[in-house]
Amino acid sequence: MEGLERISLPGRVAGPDEGIGADELALAARNHGMPLEALRYDVTPAGLHYLLIHYDIPYGLPEEWRLEVDGPRGPVSFDLGTLRRFPVETVRVTMECAGNGRARLRPRPVSQPWLLEAVGTADWTGVPLRLVLDEAGLTDPTTELVFTGADHGLERGVEQDYERSLPFAEATRPEVLLAYEMNGLPLPPQHGGPLRLIVPGWYGMAHVKWLRRIRPVEPPFDGFQQTVAYRLRQEPDEEGVPVTRIQPRALLEPPGFPDFMSRTRLVRPGPLTLRGRAWSGRSPLVRVEVSTDDGTTWHDAALTPEDSAHPWAWRSWTFPWTAPPGDHVLAVRASDTSGPQPPSPPWNLGGFANNTAHRVSVICLPS
Repeated sequence: MEGLERISLPGRVAGPDEGIGADELALAARNHGMPLEALRYDVTPAGLHYLLIHYDIPYGLPEEWRLEVDGPRGPVSFDLGTLRRFPVETVRVTMECAGNGRARLRPRPVSQPWLLEAVGTADWTGVPLRLVLDEAGLTDPTTELVFTGADHGLERGVEQDYERSLPFAEATRPEVLLAYEMNGLPLPPQHGGPLRLIVPGWYGMAHVKWLRRIRPVEPPFDGFQQTVAYRLRQEPDEEGVPVTRIQPRALLEPPGFPDFMSRTRLVRPGPLTLRGRAWSGRSPLVRVEVSTDDGTTWHDAALTPEDSAHPWAWRSWTFPWTAPPGDHVLAVRASDTSGPQPPSPPWNLGGFANNTAHRVSVICLPS
């Protein structure tokens, strides 16, 4: 039982001189971020899209998969063939892990050590969730819905299926999908195939993968992922604030070419166009700003207009820069109606929603 006690320890932060441990490296080997040069794609190829898997990837043949929905007249079972007969929708969604940027915090919360690559944009195809809920007779707007995945594991001493809940009004937004395709192909197993939930605008923890059950609950759901894991806390005994929608963020497509180990960027002197993407899950973006002097001065970038066909996807930005020889730190920040990204990381115990401005070290080579 000593081993069980060891793995049941609560979440912790790293010591002042503690490097990333073998357990964190093992998580980083299982999960992967999107290489930032992939920002050039409007739609991220499935193999480059970020990936976070809490437990094991469940095995399930599409022809055998069933979604059980607990309706007022009893459980209703849907196979993939039945779900495909509902009206089909495709929604382009920028999805970001709530822990994106965690490894840059000090002290560092010990968990999946994301830098800034835990993001991607995909075209998700499936049936609007509200249509399936209607078919099952779930129409009570006061209820909360719990979504259960087939992935099962132990986390901080709690054995559990991965489960999250949404208020009925949030779950029945027209863009919320039960998705069975990604980028026009069957949903890959590592991305939740055969069936997953897509909740545009929310951090990735809400998009339950390998979805096998939906049930209404009263009072509100108090499962581990809802009330323990994904909360913004400064101290362990705080109730905290739930993690929900994505904070504004802009990322810079790496200019020039990289040094292998440090990933420092090298560019030639002269004019070049800085490029990147920006998004927010809370409200429309209003501007993107770029600094070429490590945040001392900021200048407006050209931000593409919001695409009415893809309101939940990232937007492109560009900024002209004439690079002089020497060392530089480029920075970019986005603003939505609540204001710009902060200059320093907003710390919390879980390392969630760290949307500090993106900084990139660049060496401009001699002429």
